[in-house]
Amino acid sequence: MSPLMAECEAEIWSRTIQPENGDLSADAAQALLGLKLRPADVQRVNQLSEKARQGTLSDVEAQELDSYLNVGRALELLKAKARQSLRDRSAR
Repeated sequence: MSPLMAECEAEIWSRTIQPENGDLSADAAQALLGLKLRPADVQRVNQLSEKARQGTLSDVEAQELDSYLNVGRALELLKAKARQSLRDRSAR
C-alpha cells in the first residue's frame, strides 16, 4: 500500500472511530486497552521490518507488513478512544 493510501485509510478509520469522543463505557474501554498483537505476530512484524530496512522485502511480504501496520493503526485509534473515554469518566 502506498503511503498516500495508508494515510487515507487512517483518516477513514479516524473518522469512523472518532478517538476524540470518549463515549465508551468503562468496561468497553478497558477491554479495548487489553487488545494487542500476539507475540508471534509481533515477532513477524519485527522480521518483516528488518527485511524492509535491509531492502530485501518481497512484494508479498510488503503487503503482509502493510496489513500488520493497518491493524496497528486501527488498534491505536481504538485505544485512544478508550483512554479518552476513561479520562472523560474520571473528570465527571
